Order: sequence, then structure tokens, then C-alpha cells
Amino acid sequence: MSKLRRLTLATLLLVFFTIGRVGAAEWQSEWESALKGAKKEGKVVIAIPPSAELRKELEPLLKQKFGIEAELVVSRGADSANRIASEFKAGVRYFDMIIQGTTTAMSLQDGGMLDAVSSYMILPEVKDPKYWWGGHIWNDNLKTNRFLYSFVANAGTEGLFYNAELAKPEELRSFDDLLNPKWKGKIGLNDPRIGGSGISLWSFMWETKGEEYLQKLVQQDLFLSRNLRQIADALAKGKLAITIGLGRAEYEPFMSAGLPVKEVPRPKEGLPASSGYGVLGIVKDPPHPNTTKVFVNWFLSKEGQEFYAKVMKQGTRRLDVDTKWMRAEGVDAAKDVMTIAEYNRVRNHLEDKVINVRRPAAKFAEKVLQ
Repeated sequence: MSKLRRLTLATLLLVFFTIGRVGAAEWQSEWESALKGAKKEGKVVIAIPPSAELRKELEPLLKQKFGIEAELVVSRGADSANRIASEFKAGVRYFDMIIQGTTTAMSLQDGGMLDAVSSYMILPEVKDPKYWWGGHIWNDNLKTNRFLYSFVANAGTEGLFYNAELAKPEELRSFDDLLNPKWKGKIGLNDPRIGGSGISLWSFMWETKGEEYLQKLVQQDLFLSRNLRQIADALAKGKLAITIGLGRAEYEPFMSAGLPVKEVPRPKEGLPASSGYGVLGIVKDPPHPNTTKVFVNWFLSKEGQEFYAKVMKQGTRRLDVDTKWMRAEGVDAAKDVMTIAEYNRVRNHLEDKVINVRRPAAKFAEKVLQ
């Protein structure tokens, strides 16, 4: 090798090494600054899914790891979004973030009330799309500026549960079986006229079975409510035989207590791939910006996603987090059982589906549900 070539190679190596050091120094400096700022702020406020277990586990964990006091407000998504929106319009910033389902934060995004999650990503293992199945997937997938990060992908949505003392799985093999006169007055429905898990299955039925089917379903004298605890309690106590639009988080306390609550086997029509309670949004100009940065980067890291998957039984898209164990819990992470192409074919979430399927289905619900 000539002296000139050796010199050129050495120069290139020095350049690459220097660039690498500079890049590392940038994110490390930003991360250290966020940690320092978080200690001064000392608090983060997050609207979380209706899971007492998540609040119970997450609050002490954040205190132990980062010295952060976490105020976790447990509520159904629509209620959280409505509160954030009303406070935002009044000039109040109380919440930093929201973790909910697909449609909950869409109105906040449409109203310009969210910051881009990407601007809060610091750690390389969070920012680099190679760590995520399908790369980075944004709930608001029709826009250039992406605000809502979709970190969960389940192969099938939760939402159909039954009381094992009143119904048998072989009686519930198809959506058509819900029209059996036997179930009249015995089916609970999470109100699909507002954002939340109720619209997920309702809109899937609207798309696959049609409006005539849904009109017949309504004639079953549905127990319609926006109170998820009320519906779940009614199923667990045998006042209802079947419920539509509630997830495992609502039923976990009853199942852990040994009550006869079971998930309905996958019907012949299939189920839509779902983001579950797996969408993260950041309120614009959050009151605790540094603790928000710290939480976002921990939460979307391998450690944070292992924690969330364990507590919530949700199929994180992180490739370095094992989710195969969930099958024993009746949950399949999309990354374990399907390709990205298959996932995009059967999902009924993300903004394109919200506009073309969920919102029309919700309007139909307003028409037939009185």
C-alpha cells in the first residue's frame, strides 16, 4: 500500500471516528440534560388506560429509577382526551402525555394540541427504526408531521368476552351467533359513538358484516354503556353473557379473582389487527418537558416495553422484546405471527382507517343507537 493510500485511509478512519464521537456526544449530552432537568421538575402527569395494575406497578418504578413522582390518571380514552382538550383551550397545561388506544388522541392531534413524539426521542435504541418491527409506525400516518406513536401491534384485537357459566365457546363461532335470540338482553356494548375500544369491533363489523347486520344486533336489546367498569362487572356477575368492546385490562381483576370470564375464540370472520392500548401522545408544551423526555425514552426502550408488555399483555413492536410467551395468555403479537403486509391488510387502526372506516361506522352508530 502506498504512503498516500495509507494516509487517505487513516484520514477517513479519523473522520468516521470523529463523527461517531460527535454523534454520541450529542445524544448523551441531551440525555444528561434531560435527566438533570427531570430532577428539578420532579413530576410527570400521564393519562393512562383503565388499568389499576399499570398504575400500581409504574408509579413506584419511576420513583425508584429516576426519582420522578408519577401522577397516573386512570380513565377511558375519550374522557382523558376530552379533559385534556378542555384544559388546553382554557390555557391550562396539567397533563404531559396520554397513553391510550387508536382513536382517542386523534381529536387532540387534529386540534393542534400535541407535540411530535419524535422530537422527544433521544436514545439511539429508541430513535433507530431498526429496533422496531415495521420501523416507526405513526398513528397519524396520512400526514408529514407525525405526532402519535404506535408502539403496540396485536395480531387480533381484544374485545369479545363471555361468562363461562352462561355461554360456551362453541356457541360463539361467528358474529352471526350474536344474533341468536338466546342472547337478547344479555350482550353488553362499549358505546361506539365515542372514541375508545368500543368503536374498534363495531367498525370492523360495519366493514365486514354491513349495516343490516348491525341493525339486527341492536335489536338484541344491547346493554349500552360508556362505563367500562359497569359492563365488566355485569359480565363477571352473570348479568350479561357476552360483551363487545372491552379489553383484557378491564377484565384482568375479575380473571385473577377466578371469576368465570373468558375471551371469545377468534370468530370465523376474523378480528382486526390492533394497536391495543399502544398509542403515545405528548401534549403540546407539556408542563414537565424534561420528565416527559425521560419517560418517553425509558418507556420506548427495551426495558420500558418489556415492562408494559408484562403488565398490560400488549404485543410491543420492539424486536428485542420477547412476546411469544403472550400466546399462553391468549394474545399474539403481530410480529410473531404475521408479516407487515398481512398486518396492513387486516388492521383497522391508524389514521387512514379512522377516516375511512371508524368515523363512518361511528356515525352509523349515532343513527341506530338511541
